[in-house]
Amino acid sequence: MATQSPSRRQAAAKRAAATRKRNTAKRSATTTKSSARRTRTSASQASRDARRTTKQATRTAGRNLDAASTRFGAFGRQAQRALLIQVGAAATFSDKLRETARTYSKLSRFVRELDRFERRGLRAVNRGQRSVARQRREFEHDVRGAQRSVEQRASGLRSDARDAAQQVKQLV
Repeated sequence: MATQSPSRRQAAAKRAAATRKRNTAKRSATTTKSSARRTRTSASQASRDARRTTKQATRTAGRNLDAASTRFGAFGRQAQRALLIQVGAAATFSDKLRETARTYSKLSRFVRELDRFERRGLRAVNRGQRSVARQRREFEHDVRGAQRSVEQRASGLRSDARDAAQQVKQLV
């Protein structure tokens, strides 16, 4: 191998160093570009995720507000119902008291009311009597049926006993 002069060796070394630097710069540029691409993609993904999260949070807050207003409305309706029940009961009591006072304040109305009570009592007593009579008829019907059944069995037993007595007589 031929010996190189120092200036040639230096020039070759500088070329090699320049090539290494160029290759390192290319690798660094490629890495930087891909890193920038990943960062850009990640940033846009993060931005989309942030928009989606914001939209979901807005929807959730709206639903929570709607649920709270529904609960508040239900509480208001319950309170209103409790008040209206008391007012209605008082009004009904007042009407009944007024009607009772009007009914028993005149003799003719009082007599008419007593007649109405009498008719209603008579209807209740008659209904009870009819019910008792119906139950009595059903009971008598059941007793007659049981009596017929017992008589038929007894008759059958008598005839069986007669037949057995006849057979005994014939054997003796």
